[in-house]
Amino acid sequence: MTDSNPLDALESHEDLNARVRTLSARAESVLSTHARTRGLIASLPHTDTSPLRIALLGPYSAGKSMLTAALLRLPQAAVDELVDAAPKTQEPTPYEWNGVTLVDLPGTLSGNEGHSGAARRGVRGADALMIVTTSELPGEAETRAILQALDADGFADRSVVVINKMNAENSDRDVILEEVRKRLGAFANRVPIVPTDARDYVDAANDPDLTAAHRELLVAESGIDALAAELRRIIAPGISGVRPKAQAYELLRVLADAEEKWVLDGEELGAADTVKEVEESISQVKESVLSTLERESDVVASKLNAAGSKLAAGISEKDGVVAVDIARTVHKELVHASTEFDAKFSSSVGTAFDVLVAEYGTGVPEPEAWVNDLDSPETTIDAPPDDESPLAREVKEAAAKAAKAGARTMAELIGKVAAGGGERGSAASNIANWLNKNRVSQKLLDPRGGMTNGVGKFKPWGQGKAASKVVGAAGKAQWALAVMGPLVDVTSVVQDQRKWMAISKRRKTIRDGFDEEARGQRTSLMDAGRRYLSEWITEVEQSLSGLTKQGAEISAERATALEAIKSLRDEAAKLVGLAD
Repeated sequence: MTDSNPLDALESHEDLNARVRTLSARAESVLSTHARTRGLIASLPHTDTSPLRIALLGPYSAGKSMLTAALLRLPQAAVDELVDAAPKTQEPTPYEWNGVTLVDLPGTLSGNEGHSGAARRGVRGADALMIVTTSELPGEAETRAILQALDADGFADRSVVVINKMNAENSDRDVILEEVRKRLGAFANRVPIVPTDARDYVDAANDPDLTAAHRELLVAESGIDALAAELRRIIAPGISGVRPKAQAYELLRVLADAEEKWVLDGEELGAADTVKEVEESISQVKESVLSTLERESDVVASKLNAAGSKLAAGISEKDGVVAVDIARTVHKELVHASTEFDAKFSSSVGTAFDVLVAEYGTGVPEPEAWVNDLDSPETTIDAPPDDESPLAREVKEAAAKAAKAGARTMAELIGKVAAGGGERGSAASNIANWLNKNRVSQKLLDPRGGMTNGVGKFKPWGQGKAASKVVGAAGKAQWALAVMGPLVDVTSVVQDQRKWMAISKRRKTIRDGFDEEARGQRTSLMDAGRRYLSEWITEVEQSLSGLTKQGAEISAERATALEAIKSLRDEAAKLVGLAD
């Protein structure tokens, strides 16, 4: 294997450095858009040619300050001054060493949250780490902190783990080293582990009573020279080779901090939660209504298919005529299927309305009465069979007495009523007025009293709603007749019979026709139901906007910011991958 070209490495470092600078500038633009994150701008990586920083990370009393003294080869008086305080290091303290800066951090796990916070900030500003533990071995909390520094903080290839105080009495070097490797897990093969005893080195350097041989032995066994060699190795690539890696990880950490700034609490959290609760409530009632719509549309389609089978089976083998009683029964079933759909769909919407009112009060708008606008092409059937709907019978009777439509047949008149809509002065409106003239027909028209204020009286807008209900009843009767087509018209049947080659073919034609109608009606009902529901849900959302406006604005602002930050984090993660 050939050695890598130093020029290639330099170009790689410069490329990473340029990409970190560019992404940091973009991050500054994003973070500056909101007061929550502007304070993080100062922590973003910037051009920095100062000496590399090696931070000493470890618990209180692990001997970080003594290690610093040993590396700096301080005289005894300076050593005593350096290690005199308890906890010895209150703030990150820099020391110049071989062209780099050793940063002695406050001890972690000392019980002082300020020390831990200062140590954490020192780690984030470091280019490399000297992680210090002792022959007493790190505890669980200390082990977690070490693994975080190596893994999440990205220092695995820019660290040295130092096991200090290794020459203490009863210390088995091999056992301790093996246990530390075990605790480092996968990082044991990536991070150099150096056993040291800084006190022995300092004593060897400053005790005038030692012989040269004894002094040399203490220095060799102290491990300080081996530590210095490992530190020089990890900083060998220089500022251009080490710092871009550190800054790529710091950029990633700053962006993670930016996301944390958008964790809501207090009133903002309450406002955002209200938006979520309202959205969930609306979504739940909407899904419930849509489920009913789908289920009942399927029921209508199923009944249409069944009606086609019944008519086909009822064709006389002798003359191909559908018996009048079968045609009448099918007509009743179709009208009933449509009426039942309306009742169940309206009931599901009413339940949804009640649920929202129970949660958010009477400000929730009541949905308009559902009108099933069935596809009812004009038909010329002269003798429509009776249906089982009392209201429909009343409508036909009223039509005959009150509607001035100029119709030649009852079916034609019903068709005009169905097409007339709920406008005042229309045939449907005239019929609604007629129905409201006596108590019996009024009960059929308005069983819950939602449209009328007694016989002959309508509530505001009640007459229009009543006319729409009349239109619906007439439409169902007309729709059922139109679906059945000429099957109840004996003359048409006889004429058509001469054209059909076989009874079976006619039966198939009927079944196919009803099957097509079933598919069409299911689609029509689903589309109409969705439109109706969507219009009402829009009104509900508007009525509850007072509850959700503040939270919606916060949530939208938060979502926009987090999306931009996440995009930057994804790119920063790629840079970290390149750095490794």
